[in-house]
Amino acid sequence: MLDILIIGGGPIGLACGLAAQKSGLSFVIIEKGTLVNSLYNYPSTMTFFSTSEKLEIGGVPFVTTHTKPNRADALEYYRRVALSNNLPIHLFEEVTGVKPEDGHYMITTKKDIYRAKKVILSTGFYDIAVNLDIPGEDLPKVKHYYQDPHYYTLQKVVVVGSSNSAIDVALETYRKGADVTLVIRDSEVSHRVKYWVRPDIINRIKEGSIKAYFNSNLEAVRETEVDIKTPDGLITIPNDFVMAMTGYKPNFEFLKKLGIILSEDKFIPQYNPETMETNMPGLYLAGVVCGGLDTHLWFIENSRIHADMIITDIMAGR
Repeated sequence: MLDILIIGGGPIGLACGLAAQKSGLSFVIIEKGTLVNSLYNYPSTMTFFSTSEKLEIGGVPFVTTHTKPNRADALEYYRRVALSNNLPIHLFEEVTGVKPEDGHYMITTKKDIYRAKKVILSTGFYDIAVNLDIPGEDLPKVKHYYQDPHYYTLQKVVVVGSSNSAIDVALETYRKGADVTLVIRDSEVSHRVKYWVRPDIINRIKEGSIKAYFNSNLEAVRETEVDIKTPDGLITIPNDFVMAMTGYKPNFEFLKKLGIILSEDKFIPQYNPETMETNMPGLYLAGVVCGGLDTHLWFIENSRIHADMIITDIMAGR
């Protein structure tokens, strides 16, 4: 029987593995995709807000020549951390159930069955997109994930949202020759946008290079056009692609299935902030999954401490 089974092979899941390894605990990390799967699915041009030292885990230095690390830097760093420490990681193996059983947990995956005294859930929030719930959202031209701007050259692109992901998509596709329209439900570009990017998008909007509809919502999508509800009424514009950068959310149904209690408003899971243990004894949370719908609450840099908090609590109970 394992001391710990860690669900999620992202940066915080790896941090939990490193902390467990240093304490001499037996463990396995189970990841349903590739290593640091969420980071792998980030846009190829993505640059982190944080500096490299704030993304370090397990005391392993993150060395890069860039002031702000990019996606490639992060993938290289976390891969080297995992491989150089020989962390036991099972990739492309999805967990389907976690069941309490005689003081421990039985964990079922699509490939195997495990038993562990403790379980750490560090599954992030990038796997499930927040839907617009409008007609036409299921058309292939509507994208919730974005990889590279070249694909949208000479296309009429509508970008929904005003946070970092939406603004990055708008600027990058515009600079690759797309005709870009932003649809923003608020009255201005979000102040969460990276400080070196926000002036850029504001200036592009002012000069008319990128069209922006504020206090507006996308109402419907069709094969060659979209409807936008604006303060001046409903307008219809030609369109080739819709980039719905509306955010992502944790798998709340999976959390409920495990018996974790969620708040009624923002679906914040119940846990002890000093130990990270949930209402299910021996089942811990780590990383952004702790924030429920408030996915801006936890990041790598402020949740990597969860690993030491959890392992300290587990060791204290031995």
